[in-house]
Amino acid sequence: MTRPLTISFHTLGCRLNQAETATLENRFVAAGYDLVTAGEAADVVVINTCTVTEHGDSDTRRLVNRIRRRRPDTRIALIGCQSQVQAEELGQLPGVAWVIGNAVKMNLPEIIHSYHGPGPLILTPEIGRTAFTMEGAAIDRHHTRANLKIQDGCNFSCAYCEIPYARGRSRSREFSDVVREARELAAAGHREVILTGINIGTYRHEEKTIIDILAALEAIDELARIRISSIEMTTIPEEILTFMKNGKVCRFLHVPVQSGSDPVLKAMQRRHRAGDFADLMHRAVREIPDICLGTDVMVGFPGESEQHFEETHALLQRLPLAYFHVFSYSERPHSKSRLLGDKVPEAVKAGRSRALRALSMQKRQAYFHRFIGRSEAVLFEGCKNGLWNGFTDTYIRVRVAAEAPLHNRIKSVRLLGAEESSMMGELA
Repeated sequence: MTRPLTISFHTLGCRLNQAETATLENRFVAAGYDLVTAGEAADVVVINTCTVTEHGDSDTRRLVNRIRRRRPDTRIALIGCQSQVQAEELGQLPGVAWVIGNAVKMNLPEIIHSYHGPGPLILTPEIGRTAFTMEGAAIDRHHTRANLKIQDGCNFSCAYCEIPYARGRSRSREFSDVVREARELAAAGHREVILTGINIGTYRHEEKTIIDILAALEAIDELARIRISSIEMTTIPEEILTFMKNGKVCRFLHVPVQSGSDPVLKAMQRRHRAGDFADLMHRAVREIPDICLGTDVMVGFPGESEQHFEETHALLQRLPLAYFHVFSYSERPHSKSRLLGDKVPEAVKAGRSRALRALSMQKRQAYFHRFIGRSEAVLFEGCKNGLWNGFTDTYIRVRVAAEAPLHNRIKSVRLLGAEESSMMGELA
């Protein structure tokens, strides 16, 4: 008998990629492949690529080279965002047999089954604009929390971003298909789902909005938590905070600000100003005092002066944020900002990044210390070095010692102290 082909996956970038990878893993297993852990020898390796920054681009190339060094006969499939916008370049990398863009990457099992040619198959058809469905479900074999894709693409066209080229225009998933997958994820044992997409607040399907999705998912008894991933502040319905106060929606908002300087925000072609963001953050903590607020911030956008940066630093310092992700501006081939002058030197970017990351650490520690001595519900993921790890609904990673297995269980934990990126606790 011919042995089944082995396949492994590497996922670069965002939660949306993670959701799509999980769906593809399950579809390949259903097609008869043996799924092996990333890094193990495999006949086929799939890399779900990212192109948000130049680091994502270089990560793909490094990964391809490492795979080739370890097993030269492995056939590599590159799918996703970088494949969409850099297909020809990626097709020249050694060992790459398939380069598949976003429009058809979810058809990968059929594509691999049907193409065995000597040269790379490159498929990057135009991305549609209509509502879509997803075959299967993103049942996550590696985590207790599952990502649920509800939307794709973006119409906002921020100056630094090439996602509209890589992912296409904004489009929403059919409402009934979202609910169908949520039920399947819950039936598979997932206690928490994370709503993911490129711009999830723009979800619209037959008059349904993200609020309708929240209401439908709250009615699924097996689901204990619904988490909203990154969401643009100009798309947040007021009802979301009501769901957080009274339902299963986690007390957590990650809202990208990108800059605290209005001139820079205008140059970025963002749809908000610094004061708008500050008002939203203050309103959120007034209504939900313990809410975890996070953001994305970019340093080094062309024309960002020292004064502009100081405005950003001051805004983030005074707002009730629990953390922020810091990115250095990265010039992308399709972005509008590539045409701008007044580039910020790399050394200046690095210094500004260090300053904001240090401030973020201070914010995280201050947020952790508010919870010392309190008991919070924790959904546990797994055990490492003798300690069980899990998350509160406010996205605090908690570690506890326990003899009984806690995988995928929600337990009350008394929080005892803060570490660098997590808190220690004991079962209450």
